[in-house]
Amino acid sequence: MSDASADDAPDDGSRSDDSLVEVVHATGHEHVTATHASTFELTTDDWLTPAGDCILGVEADRAPSDFDPAFRAACRDAAASIEATLTAETDDGETLTERITGRGDPGLVVRDDRSMVGRTSDYTDDERTILVDADGAAADLDREFVAALADGAALTLRLSVDPSE
Repeated sequence: MSDASADDAPDDGSRSDDSLVEVVHATGHEHVTATHASTFELTTDDWLTPAGDCILGVEADRAPSDFDPAFRAACRDAAASIEATLTAETDDGETLTERITGRGDPGLVVRDDRSMVGRTSDYTDDERTILVDADGAAADLDREFVAALADGAALTLRLSVDPSE
């Protein structure tokens, strides 16, 4: 992934026209277990070990470093609401959707070039955290949704931030 700003990125349909919405496409993996009680994660890596119990998708086509600067700035508002809508498309055409809502934080850098993490805590590690105080984590996802990801379903993450007034 490049370190170029999102303004320099070509419009390949992977980004919404709205600068406060980011869309990431990834793929499930046979090792997806989604048992982590406080985080969920997507990674650009093309592999996953059984120890990666928070990872929902691999081969993400974008990372936080690709996100629009306005989106990243809005995420730094502690009063902003951030919604993660996760959609799995199974091979047989079934669509499964899960939603996790959290908030922004002034400590969110949102510039990692490899992975993105949502957290139920207020921890804002280096550059990977995309939302804090989430109302759910990997372990809270519907098990049918998780099974679809373990079968390799296509995964779409739609992140939308609603800044404070």
